[in-house]
Amino acid sequence: MDRSAVRTRRRGRLLPGLVARLLGRAEEEAGPAPRRANPDAVVDCAVYVAGRREPGRPHYADAYDRARRTRRAFVWLGLHEPGPAVMAAVGRTFGLDELAVAQALADGHRPTVQRHGEVTLLVLRTAGYVEHTELTATSEVIDTGDVMVFLGDRFALTVRHGATGALTPVREDVQRRPGVLAEGPWAVAYAVCARMVDLYLEVAGHLERDLERVEESVFARDRDADIQHIYQLKREVVEFKRAVLPLQAPMRALLEQRGEGPPPALHRWFADVESRLTRAVDRIGAYDELLNSILQSRLAQLAVEQNNDMRKIAAWAAIAATQTAVAGVYGMNFAHMPELGWRYGYAGALLLMATAAVTLHRLFRRSGWL
Repeated sequence: MDRSAVRTRRRGRLLPGLVARLLGRAEEEAGPAPRRANPDAVVDCAVYVAGRREPGRPHYADAYDRARRTRRAFVWLGLHEPGPAVMAAVGRTFGLDELAVAQALADGHRPTVQRHGEVTLLVLRTAGYVEHTELTATSEVIDTGDVMVFLGDRFALTVRHGATGALTPVREDVQRRPGVLAEGPWAVAYAVCARMVDLYLEVAGHLERDLERVEESVFARDRDADIQHIYQLKREVVEFKRAVLPLQAPMRALLEQRGEGPPPALHRWFADVESRLTRAVDRIGAYDELLNSILQSRLAQLAVEQNNDMRKIAAWAAIAATQTAVAGVYGMNFAHMPELGWRYGYAGALLLMATAAVTLHRLFRRSGWL
């Protein structure tokens, strides 16, 4: 081999090392690469490996890349009312289609389970009780929102709209249960469903106390209940009912799915959620029927009160009619009328009128008209 070939081979071995040393020195002088920050709509972002949360709060794109490279790992990204730009970027990162992104930007969805390619979408309604000192015709008793859970092979994406149903307690609770989190993204779906159903039962307990107060006011002796207040509570219960009842069908569908649904280890947990959801639905249905009965009772009371008022008016009108009759007869001014020339005729007429009034008043009081 000639000397030029040897020199060429040596240069080939020396150049990569020299380039690496130069690049390393340049990186040391430039400092570490800046970390990307999550948008304001991101409530939390974490990578979970074998049911344990990894330290830090990385950018959602970096977290998803890490989750895909790590065995038994997934990323949970929580968003609250994201804007179109943020949601579009998140959709590109996690492979969501345009319809899924559009659904995540809107609120007021009906509870459902949908399939978008390899991604499962679970929509739930949130509910919260609004504290109030007294019930009025405009009182807001129930505050509702919604939360959407997108589930993929290595990610769980939660998008929440509205002030109620914060998922921070959900994350803190499920992180204390690594055995559940080890089942992957569907563990997040279970935790969110369990939290929503717990909120339904909590709101139902507050509603029960409101119903007791309304029932007491309707059947109390003084009866200070306004029918507009009862109707407002009825409207709030109907709104609550619309948020809870439609969730029954999606929950049954999740338990009946095979392959695309939750893993077998989580079936009994979802079954427990469905059982508690049924209890909440039963309570809300009972409250709705009770409110209907209270409303009908109050309407019947108003009808009775109006009838009593009409009887009182009729009784006083009859008493006044006797006075009018006597005065009208003696006011005809005919020349030949009995008692016109009597000295005590005027006093006698007044006495007759008073006697008739007292007699009629006692008769009406005895019959219950006065």
